[in-house]
Amino acid sequence: MAQWTVYPNGVPPARTAALAEQIERDGGRVLALYREPLGEHWQIFGLLPTAKVEATPYQRDLSPTHVKRLTAVVKKLDRFVDPIVVMSPQPGRYWTPNGNHRREIMRKLKADMIAAIVVPEPEVAYEILALNTEKAHNLKEKSLEVIRMYRGLAGAEPARGENDYVFQFEAPHFITLGLLYETNKRFAGGAFAPILRRVDKFLNGTFRRTLPEREERAALVRAADEVLGRAVERIKRRGIRHPYVKNYVLARTTPLTRQRKTLPGFDQTFTRLRSNIEAFDVDNVRYEDIQRSAIMAAPAPE
Repeated sequence: MAQWTVYPNGVPPARTAALAEQIERDGGRVLALYREPLGEHWQIFGLLPTAKVEATPYQRDLSPTHVKRLTAVVKKLDRFVDPIVVMSPQPGRYWTPNGNHRREIMRKLKADMIAAIVVPEPEVAYEILALNTEKAHNLKEKSLEVIRMYRGLAGAEPARGENDYVFQFEAPHFITLGLLYETNKRFAGGAFAPILRRVDKFLNGTFRRTLPEREERAALVRAADEVLGRAVERIKRRGIRHPYVKNYVLARTTPLTRQRKTLPGFDQTFTRLRSNIEAFDVDNVRYEDIQRSAIMAAPAPE
């Protein structure tokens, strides 16, 4: 281990030392083994072959616009100053849960090596996804990331369940929305999110039991969305076209009023919502009402 700088003085755990040796065998270069300053966990700082680094299989997709913008900045600076975070699920493979856009930039710029902080514990990848602020998530990106993580955990940790990963999933409605976005990237998640936030809960039991229940929940939301789509189309045929139409109809058909002290269950909410939309009188909708509601719902300027 003499060829590596160890800071502060101490003997790194066998797991960390073995990973350092693996990095060297895989064509990387270990620069230092160190304890990070907060929890004093051992980590490795080094250079990894860019070709052997890939995104975790459950995180959000790359944003071409973000990659293009960052590539221009890195090219102008002519240096890479922001190491990515990496863990190794197996020899020869390295996953980055935080730094995928930077990884793609270095690949496009044909850099053979990329600077990385390598975490010896692969399971920490799920926690690190929550720190990924390189590009702010929108609702679709976050939901798809969560459902991909969910499926990955269901395979890797079949004896565990949603309540074991509350921190990683952040909110239960991201799981349900992820299932909906998987089948329809154009799903109106933003319109349904206010209702889902109030009635969707983390489910008890193992992933094997909860995934079918999640799919049933997604089916209920999808059925309501199909009825909503027909109502919106009838409103558009009257010449009323406004980007807030779906939100307007949902706001007037939701069974979750502010006055309610107790909320109905998930199934009851979306069954009732579907019936309310089917009974909604689209002939009484006016453009100025939708516009006024959109203005009132807009967030206050910072």
